[in-house]
This record gives sequence, structure tokens and C-alpha cells, in this order.
Amino acid sequence: MNNPFIPQSTRRKYNHKSKYSIQKTFVRFFINVAYAFVFMLSFAVTAGMVLLLESKSIIFSTAAHETRATDEPAEPFPVSVDMYAQIIEDNPVAEEFFTETLAQNPQSSHHWWNQIAELFSTRSWYQQLAAPVSRIVVIWPGDRKEELAKKIGDNLGWDQADRNEFKQLMDTSDPVMTEGKYFPGQYVTHYDATPEDMHELIYAAFEDEILEHYTDEVSVKVPLETTLIIASLIEREASNDLTNMREISGVIWNRIFIDMPLQLDATLQYVRGSKPQEPSWWPIVHPNDKYLTSPYNTYENEGLPPAPIANPSAEAVLAALNPIITDCLFYFHTNGGGYHCSADYEGHVAKLKAIYGRGS
Repeated sequence: MNNPFIPQSTRRKYNHKSKYSIQKTFVRFFINVAYAFVFMLSFAVTAGMVLLLESKSIIFSTAAHETRATDEPAEPFPVSVDMYAQIIEDNPVAEEFFTETLAQNPQSSHHWWNQIAELFSTRSWYQQLAAPVSRIVVIWPGDRKEELAKKIGDNLGWDQADRNEFKQLMDTSDPVMTEGKYFPGQYVTHYDATPEDMHELIYAAFEDEILEHYTDEVSVKVPLETTLIIASLIEREASNDLTNMREISGVIWNRIFIDMPLQLDATLQYVRGSKPQEPSWWPIVHPNDKYLTSPYNTYENEGLPPAPIANPSAEAVLAALNPIITDCLFYFHTNGGGYHCSADYEGHVAKLKAIYGRGS
């Protein structure tokens, strides 16, 4: 304000009022921002609580798996591979079985409420939320038994003897295997559930979701033990998508049929994760791991590992029995979830170089 006809004292008073007005404007702005922030935070917390409560409500109402709801026989798994004849046939029923049976199961890991339970089931505040005497126990597809025994034991307050008893009960149930029968799902139990309680609950789900569907007409083409091993490999190697699971299954079966070592990194992770000093259940694989001494090392040993390396979902079992017909023997995934496969090693290296600039 530089008008020479306005007295200097007036100009000073005007400048003072102007500065005061600006300060008030800024204060009001920050107050409004704070109100908006508090409102949005309150809304987010309320919405989050509603979402958590809704997830628990759905899980409680659909919780695994005690007995079949009907006396009708279960629909058999479709099967398009014959390991003895070494053939794979196109079978559109596999997609229908997934869409009409597995995808409709409220226990599926694809549903948002089960994904929330997986994230928060180890948190005591989540377990106490609206149900202080109940516990939600989550077994996620691809967990290994030591991994999930720790999660379950921590959730239910078990000591080491309880955890060992639980694993012993599961491993000695039919079929006798060291992995593969801890069926993935969300289980509701009492906060003081015993190892026997959890064994009965989880094995009942395995019977209901796997054994009941694994009829003689399926076993005559692929034994159950073989399927569970391949399904566990698929669960760890493939993305969480039935199509990619079936693609990986096709590569695995192709390698089996020509007596080619499976060369799967997931088996090296299993070997590494079995070591007491290893901090991760599924550590990052290094080149030297290919020379680890173990019957589970599928780089050094031909054929399948002696037992499953993880606990597969029904989707992975379906994929093991219904591989997509392919000539691919090599594959890799990109960080964005892309899948690339090749019929020979030269093509495999060429695709690696095209994407990463190097062939290994």
C-alpha cells in the first residue's frame, strides 16, 4: 500500500490488520484440515472395524468342516492325466468343477474375509473381537506343517509338547505322510482347544474336501500320495490362479514323463527351511543351493520328492490331476505375475535375456 496521500500511521494500522487477517485465515484453514483429518480417520477406523467384524461373522457362519451336509456321494475330482499310460487329455470338466464346486466354497482363499483372517488371526486383539472365548485358526495354502503348527500353537497357547502331539496325530492319520493333510481353511474352535481337537477338525476337512472326492476311478490313474506331492509343488511354484496352476502342472508332468529332473526351486526352499538355523520357512534360493544334500532336492534327484513339501488346497489338487496340455519343459515368472514357458532350454534362455538382459 504505497499511496502517498494516506498517512503513515494509517498505513501501519492497515498492514497490521492485513497480517492479522492472513493469520486468522491460516488458522481457520489448519483447523478445517484437522477436522477433516479426524473425521476421515474416524470413518476409516469405523469402516475397518465393521470390515473385521463382518469377516469374523462370515467365518463363524461358514466355519470348517465337520461333516458333510448331505448323504449324497461327493462328486469325484475330474482327472485328465494318466501317469501309467503317460498321457494328458483335454478335459473341460476341470474348469466346471472349479467354478461350480471349489470357487463357491466359502473357505476358499480367494474370498476377502479369509484373506483378512490370514492377516490378523495371529493378533490377540483380532481374536478377542466380539468373540473372546473362540479362536479362528487359519491354515493358508502352501504352509508347511512346522510353520502352521507354530501359528496354531501361538494362537492357542500350546507348549512344544502340544505342538509335537498335534503334528504326530496329523502325520499318522491315513494316508500316513509327513505333509499334505493339514487342509487349508479357516477353523473356529475354543480358546483352549487341545491337539486332539484340532486334529479332528482339520482331518475332517481333509476327508470332506479331498478324500471324499478322491474315488477309485481317480486313484487308478494317479495315486493320492502322488497327487498330494505334485499339488504341494504347484502350490509353491504357481501363482494363486487355477490357470497358472494347471500350466505348471503340465510342465511337471512333461518332465516326469521323460525322466527329467524337476529342478524346482520350491524344493530347495523346503530343504533350506528345514534347517534349525534358517530364519525363514521359505528362504530365497541361491545358486549353490542346487547342490544341497537332501532327497527333496529335485535338482540332484530325479522324480518326485519323497513327500509333499507343503499343504495344498483343493485347487492345487485339481490342477495336479488336470494339467494343461503343453510342450513346455521350462518356465519362469516375472515380478508382475507374468508367466513364460519354453519347450527347450535355448528358448528359455532367450526369453530370460529378452526380459532381464541375461539368461540365468
